[in-house]
This record gives sequence, C-alpha cells and structure tokens, in this order.
Amino acid sequence: MTAINAFRRATIALTRSRLAPTLAESSSRSLSTAPHVVIDKFVSTPPPASLSPSAATSAIRHPNDVRVRNANYADEESRTMGGVTATVRHDWTKQEIAEIYSLPFHELMYRASTVHRMYWDPSEVQQCTLLSIKTGGCTEDCSYCSQSTRHKTFVKPTPTMKVQEVLAAAKRAKDAGSTRFCMGAAWRELGNKKNAFNHILEMVRGVNGMGLEVCCTLGMLNAEQARQLKEAGLTAYNHNLDTSPEHYPNVITTRTYEDRLQTIANVREAGISVCCGGILGLGEKENDRVGLLHVLATLPEHPESVPINALVAVEGTPLGNAAADEESESDGIADVDAFDMARMIATARIVMPRTMVRLSAGRLSFSDAEQFLMFQAGANSIFNGDKLLTTDNPAFDEDTALFNKLGFVGKPAHAGPKVAPSEMSGEVEITKVKGNEQQYA
Repeated sequence: MTAINAFRRATIALTRSRLAPTLAESSSRSLSTAPHVVIDKFVSTPPPASLSPSAATSAIRHPNDVRVRNANYADEESRTMGGVTATVRHDWTKQEIAEIYSLPFHELMYRASTVHRMYWDPSEVQQCTLLSIKTGGCTEDCSYCSQSTRHKTFVKPTPTMKVQEVLAAAKRAKDAGSTRFCMGAAWRELGNKKNAFNHILEMVRGVNGMGLEVCCTLGMLNAEQARQLKEAGLTAYNHNLDTSPEHYPNVITTRTYEDRLQTIANVREAGISVCCGGILGLGEKENDRVGLLHVLATLPEHPESVPINALVAVEGTPLGNAAADEESESDGIADVDAFDMARMIATARIVMPRTMVRLSAGRLSFSDAEQFLMFQAGANSIFNGDKLLTTDNPAFDEDTALFNKLGFVGKPAHAGPKVAPSEMSGEVEITKVKGNEQQYA
C-alpha cells in the first residue's frame, strides 16, 4: 500500500467515525436488501506527524502510472470546492459539453480553474520536447500538414535520423529541463518498415535509459507494434483525432476516423499512455470543437494527455493557402485567438479533470499574458524547444524565463503528479461511493 493510500484511508476512517451518529440515525429508517451505493463525504487533512519524512514526501505525489492513479480513485464520485462540483465521467452528452463550452467566459474560466486546483497542483507544468526523426515524404493528404507529398511546401523529405543523433538531441532536451522526449515520423503507418522500426525501438530504449519519459507519434500502429514499443519502454503514444468526426472528411481523406480510433485502442490495450487531442483553425465550427471533446471524454479511458493545438498555417498546404487568401497579413494562425484556445482548454479541463491538458502548436503566436490565460484555464503541460516537427516554437531559454515569471516548476520524469494542495489542506470535499447490501428508503 502506498503512503498516499494509507494517508487517504486513515483520513476516511477518521471522517467516518465523526459521521457515525448521523449514519446511526439514518439506520432507523426503513431498510431494503437491494444493492445500492453508500455515499461518504470527507475532506483531507495534512499528513499525520507520525509519518516518516520519506513517507510524507512520497505522499504528496500520485503514482506515475495513470491506470494505477485512476484505480486509487475508482470509488470517488465527485469533488467540490468553491461552489464548483467536478466528476470524472465517460457518459457525457454533446449537449452537456456544449453547455459548458458556451458558458460566459468569466464563468467558464472560474469553473475550469477551480476544477484544475481540485485535482492538480497548478504550479507544476510538464515540459515535453518534440523531435522530427523523419521529416517529409508522407503520403497522407492532411490539408494542414507541410510534410505531405501532395503539397508544395518548404519541407524537403529527409531520411530517418541515426540513433545516436536522436539520443544526442534527447540529452540536450534533458539538460534544458524537458522530462518527456517525443519522436515524430512523417509516415501514414509503420506497416512493414522493419529496419526503421528496430531503430525506433533502439531510440526508445536509449531515451528511456537517460531517465526521460518517451513518447512517439509514428502514424497508425497495429497491436503487435504497440506491444513491442511498450516492452522497449515507451511511456506514451500521440495520435490526434484532429477534429470532430463530422468535420474530419473535410480535412483528411486518406485515413478514416475509425483508423485513428483503432490505433488509440491498440495503444491503450498495450498499456501505453494515450496522448490524443486536436487542432483549432481547420475551418471547423464551434460545434466541431465540442464534438472532438465529446469523443475524447467518452473514450473507455480518458487520454493521459490532450494536446490543444492552434493551426500554424504553412504556405503550400490547402489550409495555409486559404488563410493567406483571407488575410494579407497573417500571424500564421487561421481564425484562432487566445480566447478560443482558453475556451477549448477550459472545457477539456472540466470534462476530463484527471487528464493533463497540453498547450501545443501555435504557442509562439501568443504573448506571455495570453499563455498565462491558458494555464489558468487548466493547461499543465507544454512543448518546448525551437521546433514542433517543422514549425517554430518558443526556445528553451524563453520558456525558462516564462516559468520563472509565472512561478511554475517542471514536473519530474517518471514521477506522478503532485497531489493537489487544496486536497492536502482540506479545501476539497470528496464524495465516495461504494456498493452495499442495504438501501435506505
């Protein structure tokens, strides 16, 4: 039993003893033997003085494995703080999510920020670095992508990087403060690329051996490939859905939405954390943004992380050319501003409270103040480094300055997130549910 579990169970036992008279009074009501749920409400208190310093230290972090982490809270129904109640659900309706998304901005931000503080330490932000290990030459027709062979862009196809080149880049990222290293290859799928796949497995082992978490985005995967990546030490796999199922055919025709969902299922079944999000600025309507969040929030397991990207329009791509036609002076983002990003991030935070929300592509176009708005909305992860595959991103030193300015600290690699300070201090009321053979009428 972990220290945090021992701490939580001790707190629950203490709270139940305080609630005993109330429960005893309730027992005088009529009873039924039909199964039901008993609700237990409690608040946490600081770790008891009897805990050793090492146990107290470990008690402030959740397990790193997202499945173990979620299992620890399987009997938790909801959390309440500051008049806001949140719950981890998989049965959201589109209408419910649309109502949240459409809240007045000030109310949406308050709710999202409160939910964020109920489940996370808002001062801790994960730093990830993304490296394109195989650039260009992709046969897909994604209308936003500069790496497609179907579009005439500045990107020139390059062969897969050597293993030692990738490991050197990973070391630089670690030295600069990154704790998760992501490798992307411009492929439709791994398919029968056996030699390339063997090299990637070697890269995963090497990066993992440095103490970094490892993520890949390699297109479609089958179940066996996912299993091998897990055995090599892969932490997470990124495979975005991009947009809603309804708008998707307007963006991509060479890969179906179901193809993407199948890859996500293969990754999940292999025990790899799922990283899955979307892009704003693809010509979608607000209903499509809601539709994307609905798909993510109703998956069998919520993604470990959800990247929210703003389109960086690249000349030569269909969407890049469309953006250029509409504006003589473009900042590279198609009709997406900081409020759009904050609204999407805030809604994601509310409907997936335990999911890490990543502020991803397009961040270079937002000021420090605008980025702070997005962190307040519930973002707690970023991509850093000067490139995101083929488009610009803030440099490492700029992100260090931003973290210092905002008072953020990086999340360590291979360590679970901190327990929310509001949970440790007793500000959050937690409602637990468990089965019982008695039912109060």
